[in-house]
Amino acid sequence: MNELTCIIIGGGHVGLHSLKAIKDESRGMAEGRKIRFVLIDKQPGHLRKMLLFRPAVGEEEIMIPWEHYSFLEDVQFIQGEVASVDSERKQVRYTDMNGHSSSIRYDLMVVSVGSIVRQPESRHGGIALTDQNAAVAIRESWRANLRQAAVEFNPEEQKRLMSVAIAGGGISGIETSAELVLEMRKEASSLNLNPSDIKVHLLSGQNRLFLDGPEKVGYKLGQLLTEYGVNVHYNRKVIQVESHAVKLNNGDSLPVGLCIWTIGLIPNPALRSMGLPLTPEGQIEVDESYRVKGATGVYSIGDCARIIDPENGKADQMRAGEGVLQADRLGKIVVADLEGRPAPIHKSASSILDFYCIGLGENRGFVWARKWGLNMFITGKLGWKIRSLAWDKGSMLR
Repeated sequence: MNELTCIIIGGGHVGLHSLKAIKDESRGMAEGRKIRFVLIDKQPGHLRKMLLFRPAVGEEEIMIPWEHYSFLEDVQFIQGEVASVDSERKQVRYTDMNGHSSSIRYDLMVVSVGSIVRQPESRHGGIALTDQNAAVAIRESWRANLRQAAVEFNPEEQKRLMSVAIAGGGISGIETSAELVLEMRKEASSLNLNPSDIKVHLLSGQNRLFLDGPEKVGYKLGQLLTEYGVNVHYNRKVIQVESHAVKLNNGDSLPVGLCIWTIGLIPNPALRSMGLPLTPEGQIEVDESYRVKGATGVYSIGDCARIIDPENGKADQMRAGEGVLQADRLGKIVVADLEGRPAPIHKSASSILDFYCIGLGENRGFVWARKWGLNMFITGKLGWKIRSLAWDKGSMLR
């Protein structure tokens, strides 16, 4: 009896949820044939990308070994990067971590390589929070600045070394700034510095935070951040990181010891070499059931796919929660296609409930939900618990 081979490209939260959903829905069998599952990812484990700011402010480990997940026990893992997809021959060519090129045939494939953090041009300076190495470099930089501040006699220079600018007022910038101000104050106290001299500046290019919700939600977030010690600047963008300051779009200079870039996400550039149909923005083109156009047996979800709700014409955003819901639906779609039954179609989460949760530091969270035109807020410890639960659920730790 021949096996069916199902390849999952990308072991992020969407890839993990997709693999488990297909395994659970199919029970590892299709048309009397066993399904062989293969996971391809360049990381040695599941990287909790949603928590990338954590190693930038502390020393939390955000890599989960594949062995942690019991449903991966019978899954073949290939550590490498996909170079191309031949949809006619149904072959994937990849390069392993030793630089060796190989190929593997598939019957089914899910592309879930996600997105990467947008980087400014190198001439702008600063450090973009793009990966674990960048996060460690950020942590080492602000800690070194505080140690230098502890022996600095010039008051103005001391305050500069105790200041950080975060360029980008999205959720990543918000969560990074909120956690960083807490950790920097703790470190300052341990060095006999005045914690109140710690300045974390969050620079937003918009006139408010959180453009995905009503104005009052953005204003509420800004108010909470201010209460927690973050200096929020609106309509301000970093033009250039200079040796002792950041130059802003209004001509001002803000004295800081470090600038961190958190300026959003873009679809994974690796998609451009795979040979799959892409939108002008670089996302994979899929139909209402996540099937890649012109590639039989290939599906794509998450940040790397352009997914449109056929009822309202709205595209899903690059959000972890939406990717998880897509993955759960994908399991049913794949099995329906294998059995020749009508498959479910995409329905955006926002058409059911608008829901966002944001971490603002330990025991401080913010949750906003909207249903039937009513806005609901949860803050404080309960908001933090909900955010922590969402992080853990995204990485399948609960």
